[in-house]
Amino acid sequence: MSRAITFSEYGPPEVLQLSEVAAPEPGPGQVRIRVRAASVNPLDIKIRSGLMAGTVPARFPVLLGLDAAGVVDAVGEGADAAVGDEVLGVAVGGSYGEYALLDRPVAKPEALSWEVAASLVTVGRTALRVLGQLGVQAGQTLLIHGAGGSVGTVAVQLAVARGVTVVGTAGEHDIERITALGATAVPYGDGWVERVRAVAPRGVDFVLDASGAGVLADSVALTGKSAHVLTIADMSAAQHGVRFSAGTTDDGRFLPELVQLAAAGKLDVPVWRGYPLDQAATAHADVEARRNQGKVVLLP
Repeated sequence: MSRAITFSEYGPPEVLQLSEVAAPEPGPGQVRIRVRAASVNPLDIKIRSGLMAGTVPARFPVLLGLDAAGVVDAVGEGADAAVGDEVLGVAVGGSYGEYALLDRPVAKPEALSWEVAASLVTVGRTALRVLGQLGVQAGQTLLIHGAGGSVGTVAVQLAVARGVTVVGTAGEHDIERITALGATAVPYGDGWVERVRAVAPRGVDFVLDASGAGVLADSVALTGKSAHVLTIADMSAAQHGVRFSAGTTDDGRFLPELVQLAAAGKLDVPVWRGYPLDQAATAHADVEARRNQGKVVLLP
């Protein structure tokens, strides 16, 4: 048996409970890791609260968690790792526990902390996915709403590295950090449209909304084409003719690239705070209230 965080009904963070569960057994191609860090993602909040019940109905009890980093302690037939390897990857069946299964483990470089290794997985793959879906090219201008958030921060860096001019809306406390990453940062809130036009007088080609702050109508007006606006956070996307991007469209091929960029210091994934496993409810409350300035991780 092992310890894990589960919930058996939808509700506030307090529904998360420390439970005794059977340690998962790796199947063909899988590895089991002793989890050293598991990141908390906004999707976890939506699933726990019931916001995703219509599309991802829960089978209680639920063990949350998309990402994990840890040490391999058991391997399935044909697995691409050995016992004792330090790895990271997408968790199969949840990662908020002492043990988790990974389908495609990626070696963790020594230069990456456990917290960063776990934090990189979903936000990195999401940022790569949405930039590909938008099709933004070098020399074009991309506006990123929520540039100070985890996905926004990674998307800023990847876009700037590709020669894209990036404008990012962010909170006052994130302006300096986003500017240092190579973007032109402007405060979000009332008047953001005028502020963006002032710093991008030639216009905006594409918009990525990672904020869900009700900015889609004005974003479409800025680009002139709803097809040039994409959101990962606003469920009203269809009302504006905007694409909503969810899930993954890759098979894990891009994760090693992201890991190497981060290990080389070319991709920064800010981690705000780590919590012991039994403080998962507090971690969720902080993310839900948007108190965090970077990734939140659980440390079993």
